[in-house]
Amino acid sequence: MAVTLEVTNEEITAYLSGEIDHHSAVELRRRIDESVLSGTPERLILDFSGVTFMDSSGIGLIMGRWRLMQEQGGHLLVQGVPRSLRKVMKVSGLDKLGVLEEKEEVKQ
Repeated sequence: MAVTLEVTNEEITAYLSGEIDHHSAVELRRRIDESVLSGTPERLILDFSGVTFMDSSGIGLIMGRWRLMQEQGGHLLVQGVPRSLRKVMKVSGLDKLGVLEEKEEVKQ
């Protein structure tokens, strides 16, 4: 699992790629949280377009960043979610938080 962070004054975009499981989620949380806490972004974007697999740790990753951004007075957006992961996210209730971008990523 890899993450590339793009930081501006108002926004942080985390481009995720590979597999998100228990082990990789720990490092992702650390890097993303460090970036959020070192600045005051209005929005955190988690881009899942490069994610090939995700277990429940991915849901936990999203929920934790949603809480962090709420505490910081900001917002979370989850974008580029592949069709195979979108259903899992909806079943878990993430769509009720209003964080999922409507457009799904279509893998060729």
